[in-house]
This record gives sequence, C-alpha cells and structure tokens, in this order.
Amino acid sequence: MLIKIDFKADTPLYEQLRLQIIEGIARGLLKGGDDLPSVRQLAGDLGINLHTVNKAYGLLKAGGFIQVHRQKGVMVSPAPGPGSTKAYLTLLKKQLRPLAVEAYCRGMQKQELHSIIDAVFKSLQKNTEE
Repeated sequence: MLIKIDFKADTPLYEQLRLQIIEGIARGLLKGGDDLPSVRQLAGDLGINLHTVNKAYGLLKAGGFIQVHRQKGVMVSPAPGPGSTKAYLTLLKKQLRPLAVEAYCRGMQKQELHSIIDAVFKSLQKNTEE
C-alpha cells in the first residue's frame, strides 16, 4: 500500500497517515495479520518525524485497527475491525455534524449528502478511489 503525505494540507500528518491506513484496511489492501513498517522505517520512508508515526500508530492501536507486539512488530488486527460501538457512533455523529451543517447552509439537499456517502461506500466495495 502506498501512503501519500500532503505536507501542504491542513490535516495533520499523523491524521493523514491514520486515515490512509484505515482506508487501506477498508479497501482490502491491508488484511488482518499483515505486517506494517516499524515506526522508524515508516518515518524514514515518508520523511516525517518518528513522533508523528508513533501518534498515528497509537491512535490506530487504541481504535483496534492495529496491534503492536514487542517481538513481532506492528500488524493489522486479525479481527475484521473494531466494530461499531456506541462510543464510535457518538464520535461519528460529532464528526459528521459540522459537514452536514455546512452542506445545509450551502443549500444542499439531504439526498445529495446521502448520495455522496453512498458513492464513498460503493468505491470502497469496488476498491476504487472516489
């Protein structure tokens, strides 16, 4: 899986890395048990700070997406994913709210927003980028 970091983006580097790994899992490019590069190796490959990779890996581990073993290294969690917990649904609503509010203020209809979300899901199922 190729990770692309946009150094000019407003999104923090650790968040770009975290989201791209999650998308790799969602698209099936990364499967349960797959090895990921060490913090040091990935930082060197991407030209970013060790702490940035460590923060992304820490969040991925806390979210149940990866496992970190002292001897085996970093790997994608074997389970299909951390699941849709009540805490995650609360977080999802919190994150979606500003997007929905802005869409509403721009005159977007509910169905248009639903269509965008549907397109993203379809692209994941087809393993394409939308």
